[in-house]
Amino acid sequence: MKALLSSTAFLVVNKELARNIGLKETVLLADLISKEEYFIEKGMTDGWFFNTEANIQKDTTLTPYQQRKALKTLKNHQIIETIRKGVPAKQYFKINEEQVVQFLNNKSLTNLTTINKNKVIKLNNKLFNKPSINDVELYCIERNNKIDAISFVNFYESKGWMVGKNKMKDWRAAVRTWEMRDNNKSYKKTGTSKLDSQISEWEKAKKYIEKI
Repeated sequence: MKALLSSTAFLVVNKELARNIGLKETVLLADLISKEEYFIEKGMTDGWFFNTEANIQKDTTLTPYQQRKALKTLKNHQIIETIRKGVPAKQYFKINEEQVVQFLNNKSLTNLTTINKNKVIKLNNKLFNKPSINDVELYCIERNNKIDAISFVNFYESKGWMVGKNKMKDWRAAVRTWEMRDNNKSYKKTGTSKLDSQISEWEKAKKYIEKI
């Protein structure tokens, strides 16, 4: 009986959070928090941990479709970040604790809607969280670019994470901007884009194989 009723046999679901973002989303988040705690006990230090759809379904009964739909909502609210890495590729998760606290305090309702005098008003109070060097590095690996994460973080730290006169809203968008800038530099120097270079290398390899 004690084993059946132990804390490990349950997921803690916050009712306030469930009202704000949905029950399935809150159940998924609770399961991911439980998994995160497991990896912390195993020595995880960077906040990233992996889980599988099969394992989540076993623990929560959420189908893969329900999981993906709930995960999309959590990502839209910036509560969860995900990347795929490793061989074979696994999905890694990172929980934004500050955003969860904001939801619980009802201070930040990112992309939620509220009804005021029969009008639906969309709130866009996005909370910007400064990325770590590791966050930037992992995103650059995901995008397969050559941006130096240390240079990126140091550059924006020196500017107080400002873009011109405005506070940065999305550091990933800034990474993509750097990526496009680097690609344009490469094009100006060589007269070929990254795609052109890849096609050229493929054609060379094809000719070499034909000669063998």
